Amino acid sequence: MASVQIFKFSISSPADISPLQKIQEAGYDPSQILAVVGKTEGNGCVNDFSRTLASAVWEPLIPADAVTVFSGGTEGVLSPHVTLFLRETGDATTGLSASVGHTRTLAPHEVGTEEQARQVATTVAQLMRQMDVTTEQVHLVLVKCPLLTSDKLQAIRAQGMVPITSDTYESMARSRYASAIGIAAALGEVPEGDVPAIMRQGQGEHRWSAKASCSSGAELDDCHILVLASPAPTSSSPTRQQRLHAVSRPMADAMDAASLLHLLDQVRKDAGEVVQVFAKAEADPSGRVRGFRHTMNTDSDIHSTRHARAAVGGLIAGLVSDAEIYITI
Repeated sequence: MASVQIFKFSISSPADISPLQKIQEAGYDPSQILAVVGKTEGNGCVNDFSRTLASAVWEPLIPADAVTVFSGGTEGVLSPHVTLFLRETGDATTGLSASVGHTRTLAPHEVGTEEQARQVATTVAQLMRQMDVTTEQVHLVLVKCPLLTSDKLQAIRAQGMVPITSDTYESMARSRYASAIGIAAALGEVPEGDVPAIMRQGQGEHRWSAKASCSSGAELDDCHILVLASPAPTSSSPTRQQRLHAVSRPMADAMDAASLLHLLDQVRKDAGEVVQVFAKAEADPSGRVRGFRHTMNTDSDIHSTRHARAAVGGLIAGLVSDAEIYITI
């Protein structure tokens, strides 16, 4: 289990690696990096090459066993940035622990399938064992997963196989769902034996994980995974050694300010401050939010995912007075 420190930096473009110099000025070395998690100013869709650019410039500069997780789409007030997770040295304890890993490379025909879910579940379970943490102590499992491109669809058909979908954009959702079900299985949120049936039934069955954040991209062929855990403080509030502490709670919908305010109350009671926020956003497929009709799913000009990121991003940014937050679909 690695006790970790977190740094967050603005970036001027997806190719901006100046945060490397800044962590060195703070007394850390790039060899301590576990994960680089960023928001880049692409469209968040299949052809978002800002993610590819960011991954290409960062990955040669960090340890081979580290992971990159870049999410495109900084709609509304969201601001491009990177969050760096670094191993603390020696016996230093921050109160926050993390572990990272990769699944094996997924063949194109495995993207969005039960096999992807199983690979993610296996890797998350392994990371949790390495960390020696319980499911209750895990607050976030962050996954970057692959999607289907036109070339991958052609390769699947050339092998006489049928892809999970012929729509490259839909493949993003299929891949996210498979990863989320894998996380849910590893955390005991769904029985592992139910995974085949859940994946056959598809996304309409409302199975989900309260601790998963999955996004997909064309820049990778495996899944990059970050598990973040925070052991319960021994007293009513974190000790001086426990400088960092994670709190989490599901949002009921895109307007759920109450859940955020509940978490912010916990932060205030601990005399703390918010370092970073990770949240998932969705345009409710019913077409309504709390009874109000929304048009995010019927807008032919702007995709619903971009609407949702802007809406939830604006809500959370306003509550924490910070636009450098990780909001993804």
